[in-house]
Amino acid sequence: MKLLIVTGDDFGASPGINRGILEAHLNGILTSASVLVYRAASFAATALAWRYPDLSLGLHLELDPAEPARVSQQLDDQLHRFVELVGASPTHVDSHHDVHRDPRVAPQVRAWAESRGLPVRGSSRARHLSRFYGRWGGRSHPERIDVAGLMALVDAEVGDGEGIYELTCHPGYVEPGFETSYAAEREIEVRTLCSADARQGLAARDIHLIGFRDMPAEAARVS
Repeated sequence: MKLLIVTGDDFGASPGINRGILEAHLNGILTSASVLVYRAASFAATALAWRYPDLSLGLHLELDPAEPARVSQQLDDQLHRFVELVGASPTHVDSHHDVHRDPRVAPQVRAWAESRGLPVRGSSRARHLSRFYGRWGGRSHPERIDVAGLMALVDAEVGDGEGIYELTCHPGYVEPGFETSYAAEREIEVRTLCSADARQGLAARDIHLIGFRDMPAEAARVS
């Protein structure tokens, strides 16, 4: 059995990104989102998300690897803030710009998450598919994030394999004043994730969509 979690990063970064993530969930294949808890739109993101119980919400950590002595407190503070916003523990943990993989902080993050039973991106039962991204080498590559690019990635990374996979994405709409190098690409991602061709392509490959909250039960089935 092939199971796919589709996670939208940066939930809470801005109203436009919130809108894109929810659109990709309601009208597309996105099943999970990772929340930035200290951004201007964090409260709005979680206030909207409670209406959609099928959307798994995780913690999108922001850490400073240059000061590893502060990481323990940052982890606890951000988890506390997440629970305040959501009213529940996160279904998963990852980080902004994948900083949790930095060797200066990675052991702390893994130990902290393991003690709380939280799956960490790249260290859980879900194999991470990270290459659905439309900007490489300082240039835009929309062909990487259209439906054909998504299916090519799935064929290369999943193929005939079985198990649980996590595809990360960055859908959204970028308003004036929101600074990001990844702008037009976010809107392309929304269109791709909401495309009937994307859903049909996954179904044709016998890939089933799940969220992180489904992973414990599904992991037992595919063991």
